[in-house]
Amino acid sequence: MPHKSKPAASEALSKVPELTLVFWIIKIMATTLGETGGDAVSMSMDLGYLVSTAIFAFLFVGAVLVQIKAPKFHPVIYWATIVASTTVGTTLADFATRSLGIGYAGGSGLLLALLVGSLLVWKQVMGSVAVADVSSTRSELFYWVTIMFSQTLGTALGDWTADTAGLGYLGAAAIFAGLLALIVSAYFWTKVSRTTLFWGAFIVTRPLGAVLGDFLDKPVANGGLALSRYSASAILAVLIVACVLLLPQRAATQSHGS
Repeated sequence: MPHKSKPAASEALSKVPELTLVFWIIKIMATTLGETGGDAVSMSMDLGYLVSTAIFAFLFVGAVLVQIKAPKFHPVIYWATIVASTTVGTTLADFATRSLGIGYAGGSGLLLALLVGSLLVWKQVMGSVAVADVSSTRSELFYWVTIMFSQTLGTALGDWTADTAGLGYLGAAAIFAGLLALIVSAYFWTKVSRTTLFWGAFIVTRPLGAVLGDFLDKPVANGGLALSRYSASAILAVLIVACVLLLPQRAATQSHGS
């Protein structure tokens, strides 16, 4: 019998999804849900930022453990972990910027330093921060720690742009959507590292989702639509579940840069 070659390691073992339009649609909805869901627990339920962060951190750690134990990429597990990271990012950022009193600028600066530090250490230890190379337990841990920092940074950055900079929710959304469009343009028309572009897009979609979430549930007097945080979160959750279950996704197969 002819010998059958084994699939490439990245194709066989990648634990993250292929970067398609479906990925980015779900990512933006997930980050928006993280904002409305996090605010629902910390504000609407009046549990406060610290208690809410503890609750979501517990869920996030549990989801990461399930994700790591999974033998291969599974869309439901992966996106549940992403949503958990966005909710803990929301309440953690609010706790740091509001309860600790370091402000949006201070919080954004601190979280950016943590994010860059995480990427540098990941690169130093593993040799690559390309998401398609996420296949071992160690690389997955780096991946999810980096994602948590990026989700937390996005919340602080979104609030800073919408509130402190005075752009409002729609103005801030336009800024971040414009940045995302520039990254997409660079993907198609430049030779910039695909890994660099991925992390740029991943970071930018978080504040975009944050300000969209605030636009949905903040009072009309503050520039929002004053929708119920519970209703907005439920609708977003249903849309995410529908996309995850109905739209095809597969594991990433090959990295295009480090």
